[in-house]
Amino acid sequence: MKLILASASPRRAELVRKTGCDFVIRPSDAEEVILPSATETAAANAALKALSVKAEDGCVVLGADTVVSSADDRPLGKPHSEEEAFAMLRELCGRTHVVITGIYLTDGTRSAHEEVKTRVTFAPFDENLVRAYIATGKPFDKAGGYGIQDKELKDLVVRVDGDVDNVIGLPVAAVRRLLRENFL
Repeated sequence: MKLILASASPRRAELVRKTGCDFVIRPSDAEEVILPSATETAAANAALKALSVKAEDGCVVLGADTVVSSADDRPLGKPHSEEEAFAMLRELCGRTHVVITGIYLTDGTRSAHEEVKTRVTFAPFDENLVRAYIATGKPFDKAGGYGIQDKELKDLVVRVDGDVDNVIGLPVAAVRRLLRENFL
């Protein structure tokens, strides 16, 4: 099976490689939306991305969107400034939050979708660690202002309950299962 990845994310492309499927990258030009809840936001954006890319014969388009949920289920997107990254990370520290990735698959006729949730617990706020991480520039292309795979944050991540690939940007096991159940 051949996939069309509707994303320009290098992290997501690396995760798609783990599915074992051949794939091509065709970034979506869909305008992302922010809805009241993080789950609704992830689901809607995954669908928008997948449906904005034409499905070719014999191919399945994969759209995905990862959202970090605040304590009150508010979607935390990508920070646009150092201050915004600092505020997001401060909010997440010392608590457990949920990371949701919406996945949407379509071959132009059929579709399948799912929202996968992973709980992540951060250590208490450490201003020096957070400021040093922000100085790397890494928070600005990641939902919630962090990448769990970033070595600078290893001391902040206390626990991950669920699929770590989901937190990075694509729940590979769920994608494999949806492809098997709906497109093979």
